[in-house]
Amino acid sequence: MRGCRALGMSACATLLLAIAFAASPSPLESARDMQDRAALEKFVNDSADAAAKIPSDAEAQYRVALASSYLAEVEIELHDKKTARAAAERGIKAGERAVQLKPDSAEYYRVLATLYGQAITDIMSGFSYGPKAKDAINKAVEKAPNNSSVYVARGVGNYYLPAQLGGGPAGAIPDFQKAIQLDPRNAEAYLWLGISLRQSKQDAEARKAFERALSLNPNRVWVKQQLDKTPAK
Repeated sequence: MRGCRALGMSACATLLLAIAFAASPSPLESARDMQDRAALEKFVNDSADAAAKIPSDAEAQYRVALASSYLAEVEIELHDKKTARAAAERGIKAGERAVQLKPDSAEYYRVLATLYGQAITDIMSGFSYGPKAKDAINKAVEKAPNNSSVYVARGVGNYYLPAQLGGGPAGAIPDFQKAIQLDPRNAEAYLWLGISLRQSKQDAEARKAFERALSLNPNRVWVKQQLDKTPAK
């Protein structure tokens, strides 16, 4: 209240409202959180239709890529790798166009790297998309070295990278810890830290990470599922 008196009640109310809106998930994020495939498919189709009308608009292409990435993410969560790959490959075309139009955007490269990773379902696709994913995420880190989400994306890539190539949980955990250091309210960083810790047989610490992720984003269904499957002892 002292801060509000200093600012004035009207200005304080505006500030608090802005903070509330900033903290609120977008409809696209909410659909991802609730694993709403139908809503995500609509987001992809609608954004693709809009982008087709303005093919030289980088942001329009990015919206297609982001929606496709969320759809692929949910398909992976639901163990449908074939559909996930199809969604990712659709998004890759838009993501590549976005970075072509605006090559200085770390966020565009982050989403493109994520899509490349989501399209990997076997050895052959790994050979095709793996190097591209690595190149894209390296560019994202280079362009935004203090961006928490970039390190989450790199950590997820490292998590799925074979251990003999320096990947797996041990290779991913430092990225998630870095993401949390940069943004202690990044729920996705805690989610993936929990997954990596559980894979490393650190169930108690994994549960703490999942619980923190859930406190930051109570609507994320996959976090609840991961917490439920993690032994309490």
